[in-house]
Amino acid sequence: MIRPPLPAVLARLRLPVIAAPLFIVSSPQLVVAQCKAGIVGAIPALNARSTVQLDQWLGEIMAALAEHDQAHPGQPAGPLAVNLIAHRSNTRLEDDLAVLARHRVPIVITSMGARTDINDAVHSWGGIVLHDVITNDFARKATDKGADGLIAVAAGAGGHAGTRSPFALVQEIRAWFNGPLALSGAIATGSSILAARAMGADFAYIGSAFIATDEAQASSAYRQMLVDGSSDDIVYTDLFSGVHANYLKPSVRAHGLDPDQLVGLPRGAIDATGSKAWRDIWGAGQGIAAIREVVPAAALVDRLAREYAQAAQALAMDPQIRETRQETTS
Repeated sequence: MIRPPLPAVLARLRLPVIAAPLFIVSSPQLVVAQCKAGIVGAIPALNARSTVQLDQWLGEIMAALAEHDQAHPGQPAGPLAVNLIAHRSNTRLEDDLAVLARHRVPIVITSMGARTDINDAVHSWGGIVLHDVITNDFARKATDKGADGLIAVAAGAGGHAGTRSPFALVQEIRAWFNGPLALSGAIATGSSILAARAMGADFAYIGSAFIATDEAQASSAYRQMLVDGSSDDIVYTDLFSGVHANYLKPSVRAHGLDPDQLVGLPRGAIDATGSKAWRDIWGAGQGIAAIREVVPAAALVDRLAREYAQAAQALAMDPQIRETRQETTS
């Protein structure tokens, strides 16, 4: 399948990475740092307490990125993405969408329902829509309704994650879709970014690693839990939000529950603890073993870029790959 060029807004990145919009955790400061580092920076619209605050945040972010571009013409900032929850229960949706239109946000990430009206609105100001999906069927529905690109949320991703292997999910989507495709699921190293590209994705979609950054709106305990954790510390359950998601087991234990004994518990068991998903029960993906320290977001992107280049170089020097390349070109 011949792949068309990527949309211009996605073609000028330093590294093929889209930062996942992290509920509560993503801050304007984190988004600005991500964009200045040369990747797509993203924030959920609902992280702002009101549409008025969202308007203020977007003005501040856009101004900071314009100032950066003026001072660094040879190293422009990556584009901004804003996440919209498309479900009808989001009473702020229309007002938030109007704010995004006023600021002409270049990338909109939609979740929990693909909607033609949202896609048409974003296209009207020249933006593009990426929709997150956990199955091939959802991917088809999203593109049928006008989404420009897809975010394949595979097994192991932080927060609301799917159960499909990334190999299976990307393979199925790429059998018919040749547009922009990002892959999410335990990606926290440069070599994982390269693997996502080799698999057929255009971008890696990275969330958990950015929680352990200076600019993130996460408590010191949350960040340290990531530094100390591994995939053994992740539990996949629908008990806390009604939708299956990956959470940190230590944060579950901290609220009086056994993360290995959640199956069959009534919803009331959670309400009785006074804890809430995301605020108290913390989300994270299975790739957290790669998180070794809390660093500025720019330092994290620098590390990912070095690892990506090193992994690409190592593959280029692999004798088997070189031999296969020679055979296919001869």
